[in-house]
Amino acid sequence: MVSTVKRAIRNNIVKIYVLGFFMAFMVVMPVFVPLLQGFDLSMSQILQTQAIFALTIALCEVPSGYIADIWGRKNALVLGTALNAVGFVWMFYSDSFVDFVIYETILGVGMSMASGADLALLYDSEAYLKDSDADHSSEPSKSISRLVSIEAGAAAVAGLLTGLLMIWSLELVVLVQAVTGLLPLFLALSLVEPPRPFFASEHGNNAKKIVELLIFGKPVVLWTAIAIVLFGLMSLYAFWVYQKYWQAQGIPLIYFGYIWAGYGIAVSLSARWSIYLEQRLGARQLLILTAALPVIGFTGMAFFSGWVGILFGIAIQVSRGLSLSVFYEALNRRVPGEFRATVNSLVSLGTRGSFIITGPILGIAVDRLGVESTLAVLAAVFAPLAIAVVIPLCRRIKKEQRLARKQGSPPQAI
Repeated sequence: MVSTVKRAIRNNIVKIYVLGFFMAFMVVMPVFVPLLQGFDLSMSQILQTQAIFALTIALCEVPSGYIADIWGRKNALVLGTALNAVGFVWMFYSDSFVDFVIYETILGVGMSMASGADLALLYDSEAYLKDSDADHSSEPSKSISRLVSIEAGAAAVAGLLTGLLMIWSLELVVLVQAVTGLLPLFLALSLVEPPRPFFASEHGNNAKKIVELLIFGKPVVLWTAIAIVLFGLMSLYAFWVYQKYWQAQGIPLIYFGYIWAGYGIAVSLSARWSIYLEQRLGARQLLILTAALPVIGFTGMAFFSGWVGILFGIAIQVSRGLSLSVFYEALNRRVPGEFRATVNSLVSLGTRGSFIITGPILGIAVDRLGVESTLAVLAAVFAPLAIAVVIPLCRRIKKEQRLARKQGSPPQAI
């Protein structure tokens, strides 16, 4: 019986990697802005749909993470992937601003249910096997970087497929998205829940414990969460400006998928090598590098045109891969298992909640100032914010490491 449980949980890990691949396999994303523009949506309206998507996630994120903790990660993933499948089918029939708002709402609920649950289930599965199976040598920290790398690789593969599909039509891209959007549901149904501590039924006490953990617990946890929010928001801005920027450079639509693939590869490789870089550079230098790269990328895109500007965009993607892998691993390592999905959801809520307010402003800026001027503004705003987060985080990591040495424990990385 025990061996059967271990085998099922060991299979969990592979299935979550494949699930993450197909959830990130979004062939429509490299051409999503031109797609909506084809239905006469302005950049401001496109960013409004994304603000609604962010609002939906903001409303559902914490309840969904809490549901995943008390109801089970698998159940949350099944519901989330089912809603995502419905959303992609709805998008296939959408042709107006209202239709795309409904699409983003359905997808927002689905994404919020899956967000945090997949990461928590992966970490729980690895932690269980590490404690119960002497032959299991993989570390939970490496699993997170692998998942981030796989998801970014999926985006790269999807981008290549998008480029091929665009030889025929944009409508074919949307059709393929509707079909492939069904695959994560079947994978989610085959997962199992590893043994772990569950929330008690006193919801008020649970909320109090989570608040104490984030705000009054380990200082590194709070500042890591803030870093995830800031760098996640930066990635969202870049994500929605890229395609408009490519249009401004006169890049033909057929090449969008290939550029997207290159960017996805940059995220995948940087996430995969993040642990190695941390060991080689140290926590402080890696954090400085992660903060500097987006500023370099935004600035280069603002002041250089054509393919040179597009190459500068890779710097933002490298930072994204590093920040996703390093920060999420650092957060999940310091959070108890029974709170993990909820805390991950709270962090995602911080990112999406910030985008609700600032996303439409970004769209207005692109429409009125132009994409290059908007990128210059993003560089000017992000630079001091990154410094304001990275310096306190470095100090708290250093303090935590000193305390660990005094207690005779090996110091943790970031």
